[in-house]
This record gives sequence, C-alpha cells and structure tokens, in this order.
Amino acid sequence: MTLKINYLDRQKGSSKNTALFLDKESNISDFRGIFDDKINNKILNFLKSNKKTQKSKIASLNLEFDQKVMIILIVNKNDSQQAEQLGSKFYDYIKGNDIDNVLILGSSFSSIKNKIKLDEFLHGAELKSYEFNLYKTKKTNKIINFNILKSKNIINEKIKTKLDAILKGVNLTRDLVSEPGNILTPDEYTKRLLKLKKHGLKITVYDKKKLKNLGLNALLGVGQGSINGTYLVTIEWNGAKSKSKPLAFVGKGVCFDTGGISLKPARFMEEMTYDMAGSAVVAGLMKNFALRKAKINAVGVVGLVENMPGGNAQKPGDIVKSYSGKTIEILNTDAEGRLVLADALSFTEKKFKPQFMIDLATLTGAIIVCLGEEYAGLFSNDDNISKKIFKAGEKVGEKVWRLPLHENYDKLINSKIADVQNINYAGGAGSITAAQFLKRFILNKTSWVHLDIAGMAFSKKAANINPGGATGYGVRLLNKFIEDNYE
Repeated sequence: MTLKINYLDRQKGSSKNTALFLDKESNISDFRGIFDDKINNKILNFLKSNKKTQKSKIASLNLEFDQKVMIILIVNKNDSQQAEQLGSKFYDYIKGNDIDNVLILGSSFSSIKNKIKLDEFLHGAELKSYEFNLYKTKKTNKIINFNILKSKNIINEKIKTKLDAILKGVNLTRDLVSEPGNILTPDEYTKRLLKLKKHGLKITVYDKKKLKNLGLNALLGVGQGSINGTYLVTIEWNGAKSKSKPLAFVGKGVCFDTGGISLKPARFMEEMTYDMAGSAVVAGLMKNFALRKAKINAVGVVGLVENMPGGNAQKPGDIVKSYSGKTIEILNTDAEGRLVLADALSFTEKKFKPQFMIDLATLTGAIIVCLGEEYAGLFSNDDNISKKIFKAGEKVGEKVWRLPLHENYDKLINSKIADVQNINYAGGAGSITAAQFLKRFILNKTSWVHLDIAGMAFSKKAANINPGGATGYGVRLLNKFIEDNYE
C-alpha cells in the first residue's frame, strides 16, 4: 500500500470523501459554497457538541452510503508533536476504512487559529505509511491518494524539503533494520553504504586486511567465526563553510548476532537481525544531512560484522588487544557490541578529533527491562549535551532517559589478567557496566554520549507515528538535536 500526496490548484469534479481542519473557534461561514446547507448544519452541530473537547481528534460525518466528510479537530495547545500524530491517526483512519482517495481542503487549514503546519501533518502520515513487503510474492498495488486542494502559501517549500530529507533518512534506517540476515550481510551492507556517494557523502571502507594493519582487533575478533567480511565504514558530510571539527556519530552494526560460542537460546534469536540498528540510524542520519544540505561537518562511523559460532570463532577466555592499546578479556562472546564500539570509538576520536561523539547500539537486554519501549538509555560524560538531547527527544517524541556512570562500577569490569573484561560477572547494572566499559575507550576526554536503543529500534506493535516493526528511532532525535544546537 502506497501513500501518494497530490497538490491541486483547483478541484477536479466532485469528491466522495472530503477532509477539513477545524478548531473549536471555526466559523461555519468559512465553508459556505463548498458544502450544501445540509452538510454545513452537520458540521455546525459537530462543533457545538465538541466545544469542551480537550484532545485533538478525527471524526467522520457519514453523508451517503459511500460518502464521508472527515473532520480533523485541532485543539489549541502547545504541543510540538500534535500535527505529526494527527497525520498518523488520519492515515490509519483512511487505511482502516478502505478509502483510496480523499480531498483535503487546504483553505480549512488556513482558517484555524492554532497554526500547526500542514507539512508536519502530512509528514506524520508518510512516516506511518511505511511498509516493508520486499519479500512478499503477492503485493497489494493499492495507492492511497491524499489530494491537497491548495490555498495561498499553505505549503512552505523549505520545510517540505527538510521533512522529505528526514523521511528518507528514517526510511533508509527502517529498510536496513528490516532486512533479513542472509541478505544484509556485512558485505552487502557495505555495498549499500557506498551507494550513498551519489548524495555527496564521502564513503571510506576498511576491510579485514586494513583493520588488521590498523590494530582494530576487538572488532575483528567478533567476526572471526563468520565466513562474511568484517568492515569499518566512515561516512563524511562537509556542509559547513569553515573547516570546523566534525560532529561524530558511531553505530554498532552486528548484522546477525547468534551470541557466538556463548550461543543465545533459539527462542527469539530471529530478532537478532536488527542488532545492527545503531549503524542503520547513523546511515539514515547522514543521508538526511546530505539531502537537506545541513550546514555542519559530520562523520558517521559504523562497525559491520557478523557474530557466528564458527570453527575459528572467538572463545570465552580469549584476550584481544584493542585499537586503543588496551587489552580485553572476553568472558562472554555475546557481549560483542561493546567490542565493536570500543574500537570504533577510539578510531573515530583519534582520526577525526570530533567536537563530540554519540554512539548508538542495541547493546543490552537490561535496558529493555529498565525502560521498556518508552525511552532509550542515555549515558554520558557531558551534562550539557545530555540535556540538549533530552530536550530534542521531548520535541520529536523520541525520548531518552539518563542513567548514571560512576567509577565505582569499574571494579565490576576490572580483569585480573587484562586491562578490562567484557562483562560484569558479579551481576546487576548490566546497561551501566556496558556503558562504563565503553567510557574506557574515550582516550582524550572527548564529549561522548552512549544511547542504548535496544528497546526502541524495533517494535511488534504500531504506536504513534510508527507502523510496527523497524521504527527508525534516533534519526529524528539526533537531527533535531543538531538543528537546534549546531546549525
């Protein structure tokens, strides 16, 4: 099913299904000449009965057997997400009622006193309309048409361009996370990232040979049981006029995680196709920056690997020397994401000397126990950036919750025979000790934020602007953070 948005300068023929925007102060005289007196009276009665309504909502006035007037009632309140969430609800209503064409009266939008943006309303509908049906042999070719009857200045082209870039970034992330592990191997993933060059991004690929020469042994160790390649890929965008230090985004890209020799239980292992969601957010975010010509310098760094229990696989008890020079005792091969990020973070800090680094990873099941599917866990050495990300999350509905870091947690991951061990065997504080592990690989006091998105990257239920499945969580959050603070 495809959502198509068409902009009309004038109405062509009659429409069986019409939608209009109203608030509780709307004047019914605004619609004289559009509807007949019978319909106008129905709309007037609706407004009278909803004078005390506290929430925005979608309502339908049935006129004939197959004819409806849909009212999108806007409640005047300071809610930055109201337009997108209403767009999402409206799309659900249209799809659920098997409507394939609706005429949306742009003039009605102009008349409401609460000036939410039509662009954002349509953006919410587009985000909700995402489907991943690439592998279904029987596909529906149904198209849902939103026909927007324009009025003067109703569409802001600058805002529309920005929202289109965000949509394409989010949907790239969703597409990557939705792909099965036998298709999106590290080798295939690398090829897809190289295609981003056409948008003006600089892509550099480090394969096994280059990684070995550089000493990224923690990353290489995770992938040594797989027949597929292991890669580190950098994605650069230079949109600032100055040669300022880049803003860095680092993603965990474990394309499939069996747990390795520390094998996971079979139940729900199929969900480990989305263990590369952190890297997918980085890819989607960087595409968004390029498409909207963001006035920043930014770099995305992703470690792409497959964690398999092959004959050459890393074993519990192994010790590896990371890119930082620190040695790591591998007590559990299923704590592999932190090994990927350890090398990626140290590499990013040394090579690019960024203003800050933000990493994203489906890192721990413990964060789901703690925060469920409502918040991503945030850990940081920088209070100021943490507050800014929190505010950005509140604005776009991609929430974060900060959890502590403290040197007292270090004793839980100190190794007797190496510099650090990759899990806490004492028990408890699973997400915190994972973040505390990563902190050890920030070598030059660079501002750093770790986002554990294990509960947010994929959802079995549809909610808000997400259709269910891969959510694309993180792209809109970090785009807003950058937009508000660095452009």
